[in-house]
Amino acid sequence: MTEPVTVLKGVGPKLAEKLAKIGIRTVTDLLFHLPLRYQDRTRVMPMGSLRPGDEGVVEGVVDHAEVVFRGRRMLLVRLSDGTGSITLRFFHFSAAQQQGLVRGLRLRCFGEARRGQAGLEIVHPEYRAVLDESASVDDTLTPIYPTTEGLHQLSLRRLTDEALARLDRLPDWLPPGVLNGAGLPDLETALRTVHRPPPDVPVAALLDGRHPAQRRLAFEELVAHHLSLARLRARTTDEPASPIKVKGELFAQLQARLPFALTGAQQRVIAELSTDMARPHPMLRLVQGDVGAGKTLVAVAACLHAVEAGYQAAVMAPTEILAEQHFHNFGDLLAPLGVNVAWLSGKLTVRARREALAEVAEGRARVAVGTHALFQEDVAFDDLALVVIDEQHRFGVHQRMALREKGNRDGRLPHQLIMTATPIPRTLAMTAYADLDYSVIDELPPGRTPIRTVAVSDKRRHEVVERISGAVAEGRQAYWVCTLIEESEALQAQAAEDTFAQLTEALPHVNVGLVHGRMKPRDKESVMARFKAGEIQLLVATTVIEVGVDVPNASLMIIENAERLGLAQLHQLRGRVGRGTAESSCVLLYRPPLSDTARKRLDALRATTDGFEIARIDLELRGPGEVLGTRQTGDMQFRIADLLRDQDLLDAVKDAAGRLMQACPENVEPLIARWLSGAEEYGRVG
Repeated sequence: MTEPVTVLKGVGPKLAEKLAKIGIRTVTDLLFHLPLRYQDRTRVMPMGSLRPGDEGVVEGVVDHAEVVFRGRRMLLVRLSDGTGSITLRFFHFSAAQQQGLVRGLRLRCFGEARRGQAGLEIVHPEYRAVLDESASVDDTLTPIYPTTEGLHQLSLRRLTDEALARLDRLPDWLPPGVLNGAGLPDLETALRTVHRPPPDVPVAALLDGRHPAQRRLAFEELVAHHLSLARLRARTTDEPASPIKVKGELFAQLQARLPFALTGAQQRVIAELSTDMARPHPMLRLVQGDVGAGKTLVAVAACLHAVEAGYQAAVMAPTEILAEQHFHNFGDLLAPLGVNVAWLSGKLTVRARREALAEVAEGRARVAVGTHALFQEDVAFDDLALVVIDEQHRFGVHQRMALREKGNRDGRLPHQLIMTATPIPRTLAMTAYADLDYSVIDELPPGRTPIRTVAVSDKRRHEVVERISGAVAEGRQAYWVCTLIEESEALQAQAAEDTFAQLTEALPHVNVGLVHGRMKPRDKESVMARFKAGEIQLLVATTVIEVGVDVPNASLMIIENAERLGLAQLHQLRGRVGRGTAESSCVLLYRPPLSDTARKRLDALRATTDGFEIARIDLELRGPGEVLGTRQTGDMQFRIADLLRDQDLLDAVKDAAGRLMQACPENVEPLIARWLSGAEEYGRVG
């Protein structure tokens, strides 16, 4: 079934080119090019039963046809069937069409009924003359396929019919034993049903993607995806790495200096990292931790293990402000231990960059912290053995691969620790991160106070401003975050500057600061340092402060236009307060009226501060693709599977993948090739 589509009747070079645009190059590709939705043309609907929005087949006799001019020329045809009547409206028509639609002609039409000036009408219906009243309607639901310009649904249906005629040659790579009694049909039955559903099929199940035939295909696709990541993980972990076996003396020295004890969850995750890094193969571990769970200290422990073993570590963050925060945190913690930390950013002066590059290349800096500037060509490490990537879903695959290659010495690859403050539900992590081990820091440090969250209409803005005044009078600090839906940094900066001016005027006794993405790094750093020192009482900022900023005395967070942000981002922003012992509050300032989704988001934030519960709700509201961000690129573009809808299959998928690797290893490669494209390159980053 790997024959090119040109073996099918009527497929020449031009049609083959159009098919290639939607990924169809072989007959098998055509069979796995699945319908988006279905139309029911299996029965004629009485016109008297039609309601606006109904889509279906009607049949009747032409009562009247005329060309009218109402702003534009149009052809109106009145059709009736004894139960009612409907108007057919054509804006584009030929003289032959007009002459053919004569009174008394019986027509069968398909389209969507809409309200018109004289009752229901169908605009530009598909129609044909019925010369034999016993002529049958379609005997299957009509599939609607994803297509491209110049490629008609009729052509796709005709070609799919030809491909279905060859279906008995298609191998089923999931033998009955592997399906493990999941109650799903075989591949041939599933494909025939999905492409040409019989009239008695439960239409609602089909439209929801829950029909057993669709679940059989979704199951196979998820197995292919799981196998791909498992195989790529096996390849990466088979490669050599420098084993890091140390007593942990450096980290013990650091712990002795800390004014607090590590949580049990932090200790557990550090132990897992130590075990991984002691092996002669690259660690590939994702560490998830809710806002404020103490991921930074876990990363510091891993870096100190690498330094103690005589190697270097690199810490990469997606934004300048988060990278700067890491640089200062790592520097403050490691300098007393005699460990030099270098800073690499795209905004360094030429001289500062040259000095940082020399420190890293000569090994004088044992830890390098920075943005994507870390993997530029002129960056060379002395002996890099550990790469820490923060908020990894914001990095593209090739960026992570480039940094890993920086540590490739004599074929040895660095260990990888990937961190995220975006909790990911277990079912999603099982599939999306099957190539990684993952740990969860599921315990917050003691002494943290719960954050009280309220949603307030911006009509009560003056009350919120008064609340800031009260917090400052009590010696507390506050954030005011400006959000704009536009991605333009210039517009966001302008909004923040306007708000800064308004609040400075409204609160003359309060020292107000401003931070946004267009400021010079030195100025931004100076404002943040003054805020941290308590000199600035109210910080007006764009969402640049979403992650990484830690000011324990800040107990009030106001998020303007909160309805415009996603749940995960709102939760991250809220996590900037509640870091000390004082009771903290978050005010979600919104502009009514709220959409249904926005209301659900704000309600969820008011109801809970549990990041994993928020992640579960976020998954339901936005779907897996957006929750995972760029992680979805490449291998996560599912054709039929849906991680949210099909999560009940995931345990069986994992089991089936294991059975297939044991019982039929020769089936693994062709199964992956059938469903995935380009995943090899993706998975090689580990």
